[in-house]
Amino acid sequence: MLRIALFVVSFVAFVGFQGETRAGYLGRAESFAVLAATTVTNTGNTTIVGDVGVAPGTSITGFGPGVVTSGTTHSNDTAATNAETDAHAAYNTLSAVGGAVDKSGIDLGGKTLTSGVYSFSSSVGLTGVLTLDAQGQIDPLFIFKIGSTITTASYSSVVMTNGGSFYNVFFLVGSSATLGTYSSFAGNIIAVASDTLTTGVSLNGRAFALNAAVTLDTNNITATHATVTPGPSPTAVPEPAPVVLLISGLASLFALRNRSKKTAA
Repeated sequence: MLRIALFVVSFVAFVGFQGETRAGYLGRAESFAVLAATTVTNTGNTTIVGDVGVAPGTSITGFGPGVVTSGTTHSNDTAATNAETDAHAAYNTLSAVGGAVDKSGIDLGGKTLTSGVYSFSSSVGLTGVLTLDAQGQIDPLFIFKIGSTITTASYSSVVMTNGGSFYNVFFLVGSSATLGTYSSFAGNIIAVASDTLTTGVSLNGRAFALNAAVTLDTNNITATHATVTPGPSPTAVPEPAPVVLLISGLASLFALRNRSKKTAA
């Protein structure tokens, strides 16, 4: 019996390690590439990989000529409503993260930044290339807290070096985001008001507008997802409750067995 008990305890601990997953910030909004509160309007041959949704508004126009692949359009349905709720929650949660480095008054173009939190008291621009250095991390966390607007110049870009993905790159925009023509942007834009992607913009991430519209024009948008690595996390810790319950149950079993032996004697 003791050998069986030790085996079961070890098995439960192993399951606890294997069950560890990467937690995202977006919740039910994660499957969405484009999400707006009032309208989603498209012009031209936009291609979107991921869901497109609007809530509480109902208008999604311009598909076609725009196409949605590996996703679905959601017009004020349960999925879109839940996504809007979780997008608001993500904005609030990420806005509350402390330790921000104040970068107010600078242009992001020509800068190389490592993972962290960066704040801008008002508007910010991007002219040229913003380089995000992952430093070998799988999904490095970058949070840009922007007090008002973000505007990118034509042909500007966001790139990542030294590994990593854009899954945990967030631009929290206090007003509206405008991406200039043929910009190559990356990261999750969560704007309090609206998002405007002008002609030819590509976005490796998401465009969320919490209270207004998302406007598109011949864009390519792909919702990024977490990078999953096989095997258990070296820092994973099994939840104690199942193990404790198991040991408690086995102790009760042994007690009943001993009591039965005494009764029989």
